[in-house]
Amino acid sequence: MQKAEDFFISGFMAEMMCYVGQQTVYDEAAEIMEKLSGIKTNGKQIERVCHHYGQKLENEIDTHIKNQTSPEKYQQQERYYVMLDGCMLLTRQESWKELKLCRIFSTKAPVEVSKNRKQISQSNYIGHLGSHKDFFAKVECHTDFINQKIFLADGAKWIWKWADDMYPKSIQILDFYHAKEHLCQFAEQQFKDEQQRQLWVDKQSLRLLNDHVEEVITDLKSIKADGANAAKMKPSLIQYYQSNSKRMKYKTFKENGWLIGSGAIEAANRHVVQQRMKLSGQRWTIEGAQQLLNLRMAHKSDRWDDVHNAINHKIAA
Repeated sequence: MQKAEDFFISGFMAEMMCYVGQQTVYDEAAEIMEKLSGIKTNGKQIERVCHHYGQKLENEIDTHIKNQTSPEKYQQQERYYVMLDGCMLLTRQESWKELKLCRIFSTKAPVEVSKNRKQISQSNYIGHLGSHKDFFAKVECHTDFINQKIFLADGAKWIWKWADDMYPKSIQILDFYHAKEHLCQFAEQQFKDEQQRQLWVDKQSLRLLNDHVEEVITDLKSIKADGANAAKMKPSLIQYYQSNSKRMKYKTFKENGWLIGSGAIEAANRHVVQQRMKLSGQRWTIEGAQQLLNLRMAHKSDRWDDVHNAINHKIAA
């Protein structure tokens, strides 16, 4: 087992390297460390340290999967949102590859910080650069230990199939803004007159917001498609709404005080992944990206103690 002292640094220095390394590119991290501590290092050494302890975090995740335990304690009387999405990351081995991310937070977590503005106080993040199966294994270490779950996502079939298979009694919400976006895309092809198009979209959106997705479907079926593009999009849009109708009870959801938009996971893609891992010129090895992502998630989930424990040999190598 390689230890901090094997890098000829103290545990404290290793922790500092991990922290600045997951915050900014490795060369800049070295510059920051020299300015703050007076200790000269280099980007390559910080990279090696980050990868090493990021891998120890990955090993700990594997242990939780094997032992069917959770790294987090969830309050059984609380209800939690489970939001899932993907974003693309440039890799050396496979060019652009989907990085899958999950954000879990209590329905009590969004707190008002100013008029018409809420902020989520704490979230747990789970991310994986690889297959759906391996990603879901990581997510299930959390969701299996949550009694009351609300899955909120866009129309990605891989997400809903998993939710249906694993948690058929859970609450599922299709992101309203994705549902409306599909309406707008069809209307763009169907209606040449802008005013007519906007009136139609507003009418159907209001129906969706009042739990009347069936009326939207009926209206779509009755419309004669205007042009080849509209004719192609129409059956797909009808199928999209039919397959997601149980997830589109937006009035009911809002009356229960639940979110109907998945903006929180889209924001997570930006501040957990993109701000550090999608900068100009970056191309990652798949293994290195996962290791760095593990450090990012520990930081963003307010679980930096996991990194501290990894460095101080309090978790498995």
